Amino acid sequence: MQTAHHAVPVTSDVLASDQTNSDINAPTNPLADYQIIRRNGAVVPFEPNKIAVAVMKAFLAVHGTQGAASASVRETVDGLTQTVIRALVRSPPGGGTFHIEDVQDQVELGLMRGGHHEVARAYVLYREKRTQERARQPQTPVTGAPLLHVMDGGKKIALDVRNLQALIEASCANLGADVKPDPIVAETMRNLYDGVPIDEVYKASILAARTLIEKDPDYTYATARLLMHTIRREVLGGEVTQEEMATRYAEYFPQFIAKGVENELLDEKLQQFDLARLGAALKPERDLKFDYLGLQTLFDRYFLHVRKQRIELPQAFFMRVAMGLSLNEGNREERAIEFYEILSSFDFMSSTPTLFNAGTLRSQLSSCYLTTVPDDLGGIYDAIKENALLSKFAGGLGNDWTPVRAWAPTSRAPTANLKVWCLS
Repeated sequence: MQTAHHAVPVTSDVLASDQTNSDINAPTNPLADYQIIRRNGAVVPFEPNKIAVAVMKAFLAVHGTQGAASASVRETVDGLTQTVIRALVRSPPGGGTFHIEDVQDQVELGLMRGGHHEVARAYVLYREKRTQERARQPQTPVTGAPLLHVMDGGKKIALDVRNLQALIEASCANLGADVKPDPIVAETMRNLYDGVPIDEVYKASILAARTLIEKDPDYTYATARLLMHTIRREVLGGEVTQEEMATRYAEYFPQFIAKGVENELLDEKLQQFDLARLGAALKPERDLKFDYLGLQTLFDRYFLHVRKQRIELPQAFFMRVAMGLSLNEGNREERAIEFYEILSSFDFMSSTPTLFNAGTLRSQLSSCYLTTVPDDLGGIYDAIKENALLSKFAGGLGNDWTPVRAWAPTSRAPTANLKVWCLS
């Protein structure tokens, strides 16, 4: 029986060393655009040969040094290495970054799926041992963490860790004792690297919070608040806190209406409203009522944008819809505020066509229509054209062909030639 050796199965130094390999990093290498994020935040080139070395050391730790001379072991190592690489580069395509832990996770999975259970067991035990060793080491406070730089507006500046931590703490405020900012901060910092774009920093915090929703559903509100911060940055063009929105909403709202009209997104009749009164009626605290999925859906599909940049914030969105519904009312400001109140409080929600089109140049507020289709080729194709025009801005139509009995004008006898087309 062979004696197991205590060689190191795999380390981050092996998988992400600062050494380079001319063959791996050659310009023709399709993996040259991938990088590894080390635990200290450093970003180094992704070198697949390091994975092969790590996997070989794992085998040697169990089977002894003579395994290196075995053709079957070398073939197995090569196959496992390719499996790990394929799993990593499958997403994102065309370049990206992987955390060192992600690489090690794939090595572990590759060993287990390949049936190398003894080697995998030794590998898992070694990783756990190293994790415990790092946990016993004195923890560096956030203020003493390795200095990271971010790219903001084309400039490379130091990451304001305190500001990031304050943002995440604010997102968890008043959500209960089980919704804590610490795991979000830790996971966010884990996925950052020197020179990361500032937008990616905030995206990392959103993704970090989202992964915790399975542990506690209330994290969905923390995630939504972090997303709300990102939306404010895009719409308002800078850092604005939730507290500052108490005044910013009223200032922004008339500008939003004017910009929407200028870019031919909104009906110019909206400018006839008392915009100052409507802006003052907006309630920014209702932005905190969103869960993550609801806010993300509005952001992705409903908010107005100009050249792919959103110009609409949630409360302005509800007020814009309310104004579109109040265009023909006598006291339209009062009616608009009433509509806004029930929409923004989630007591009632209009259908998708209304949310899409109210207040815009397209006043189609429904996706449910009743029409007749003549029983001849021309009439059928005319109905198809009308259906297409209706569905263009309706957010989706359902078609139901229902035969009905009608009286033919000449014979006075019932006939089933006419059909009703119910669109809903």
